[in-house]
Amino acid sequence: MQKSPAAVRQIAHRARAHVAARRPRGPVSAAEARRALEAFQRAVDLGDVQGLLDILAPDVVLLGDGGGIKQAVLRPVVGADKVARLLASRKVEVVALSLHPAEVNGWPALIVRFDGELDTVLTVRVDDGLVTGLYAVRNPEKLSHMRQATALRR
Repeated sequence: MQKSPAAVRQIAHRARAHVAARRPRGPVSAAEARRALEAFQRAVDLGDVQGLLDILAPDVVLLGDGGGIKQAVLRPVVGADKVARLLASRKVEVVALSLHPAEVNGWPALIVRFDGELDTVLTVRVDDGLVTGLYAVRNPEKLSHMRQATALRR
């Protein structure tokens, strides 16, 4: 189906407005990000759906990247209820699972280990004290650098 140039301009205008509306409202302090990450981690640790609903923004988006190697969500999961239920349903035996707060590429994150082995890096976007975005990287090729210690140079 072909669209007129005017229709294409209108579609582009609406798309740019939609993207602009989703931008963070302002910088999030480290303390605010830490509080949100701690509340999120606590709720995930406990499999607490209500705790997740309390910390997730209503329009939160969860993206996954398994690289075709590891199981991950294939499409974005949108909405606090859907994301909370998905995360709570993934609860596994506490002995096998550990979550460790970290900072990855400047974002607050949780390093997820199963039986001590790196499984997932979950970066978290926080706006106004709520988790608005989650990006779960499970692709072993993308996580390979996380398995090695990197020497810092000045």
